[in-house]
Amino acid sequence: MIVRIMGEGQWKLADSHFAELNKLDDELLAEMESGDESGFRRTLGALLDAVRRLGEPLPDDALEPSELILPAFEATLDEVRQMLSEDGLIPG
Repeated sequence: MIVRIMGEGQWKLADSHFAELNKLDDELLAEMESGDESGFRRTLGALLDAVRRLGEPLPDDALEPSELILPAFEATLDEVRQMLSEDGLIPG
């Protein structure tokens, strides 16, 4: 799966990594619902770091369609809320 981090680029991730990403996504959703700004910031950073660590970066000139788009670390709680589905940022 191709994952884009807004403002950074794209990474190719194996489906086997999505259990770890979904766990972080669930934590992020809970922190957003409770209004825990510091927890939200920490977990968003951990989610983005996991994509960078587990994925293979695509070249900057690659034009692959992204199957998942994640916000930049600097995104606000409200901006991320607008990106959410009922499952969070990551489907499933």
